[in-house]
Amino acid sequence: MQNLSRIYYLKSNDLLQKGTSLKIVLINKTDVGGGAAVAANRLKEALCREGVEATMLVQDAKKQEEGVVAVGEGFVHRQKAFYRFVMERLFFLPHEKNALERFAFSPANTGIDISRHPLVLEADIIHLHWVNQGFLSLDSLKKLFALGKPIVWTLHDMWSFTGGCHYSGSCLEFLEHCAYCPFLKKPGKNDLSARLFDKKKALYKKVPMHVVTCSKWLKSLSNESTLLRSKKFHQIPNPIDTDFYQPRDKMQCRERLGLPRDKKLLLFGAANVEDTRKGMRYLLEALDILKESFPLFRDNVELLVFGKIPKGKEKTFPFKTHSFKFVSDPNVLVDLYNAADIFVLPSLQDNLPNTVMESMACGTPVVGFRIGGVPEMIAHEKSGFLAEVRNSLSLATGMYETLFLSDYEQKGAAARAKVVKCYSEKVVAQRYLKVYNEALANR
Repeated sequence: MQNLSRIYYLKSNDLLQKGTSLKIVLINKTDVGGGAAVAANRLKEALCREGVEATMLVQDAKKQEEGVVAVGEGFVHRQKAFYRFVMERLFFLPHEKNALERFAFSPANTGIDISRHPLVLEADIIHLHWVNQGFLSLDSLKKLFALGKPIVWTLHDMWSFTGGCHYSGSCLEFLEHCAYCPFLKKPGKNDLSARLFDKKKALYKKVPMHVVTCSKWLKSLSNESTLLRSKKFHQIPNPIDTDFYQPRDKMQCRERLGLPRDKKLLLFGAANVEDTRKGMRYLLEALDILKESFPLFRDNVELLVFGKIPKGKEKTFPFKTHSFKFVSDPNVLVDLYNAADIFVLPSLQDNLPNTVMESMACGTPVVGFRIGGVPEMIAHEKSGFLAEVRNSLSLATGMYETLFLSDYEQKGAAARAKVVKCYSEKVVAQRYLKVYNEALANR
């Protein structure tokens, strides 16, 4: 009766207000590590501040945080989770084109059934995020959908509407029907991508799903895809706590991190800096151009790098490099953004990167390629610089102009203002409340 009265109330088209008993379960593989985990966790916090009972259900809870629940605990659970991950990879091994793209494709043949978990059963809305690598299989999703609860799915990459790849590159087969997949060793008309595509098509057919994309770029692709074009679409960015990610005293940040006070510092970071999609090749080429062409740059610039970095890789950079590996402390991360003069994003394909949002929130301009959702974030030559895709000279030009030829302070202020206006927690949470409102009203 309580749910029925809530639905009746929702049909009045009024937004849910603070104090309602709406229960949302946000489902993501983990609570930390990777952009989707960060975004889902931030959304949980933003919703809770708006009076929504939001809980995050994950396979692996890395931190003991309120509102984050793992589907299991202990040694046995961890071993089973690892087993599922390995089994999925072993299934894909005969199909993979090469080891470099091993994790660019997820067959979702192995997963855990969470459809009877108490948080799922109690929830008014099931809100999916990133569920791959042995967490949820296609069969797991089928059981969730069979519950008949409203489904909201925030897309953090392209996997939901392709035959298995997370980013398709230049391939557009997903628009009609995946096949001849460039990620597979033996692409063909009835290859693995084609078979998975058909499974997803049957799975999604009768599900009244609300699809949320963080960028207009991803919305345009998913909205045109065969698998999702019939669904209801919303475009909502990821949220960020602009009271935490904010400008700090640059020299104090450098002192805490042990960095030089008298150098221009470039920051680059990614979960795995060697992921070809992250474009480190073009960053290295751009740095080589700057080192050879501009003595001013060569003598006054150093590089900061965070993320997974192979041992000894720092020695290949043409400038003195300070490596911070994986940064788990948010305070250290904010210090890094503030210590840097610019953040460089040479990614070749990306959605709405948290790193760009974080840097801009700290008042640090971003130089990156004009790809994915990045042009929606950066106003060219006003709050940062948009370089031509795969053009190392253009990337080098952006770094040099931003550091030495532009009104640096004005760019930083414009970057910060953009984030506060468009990506703050309250703004994003209110937009999600409208989606939940609509999903329940249509139930």
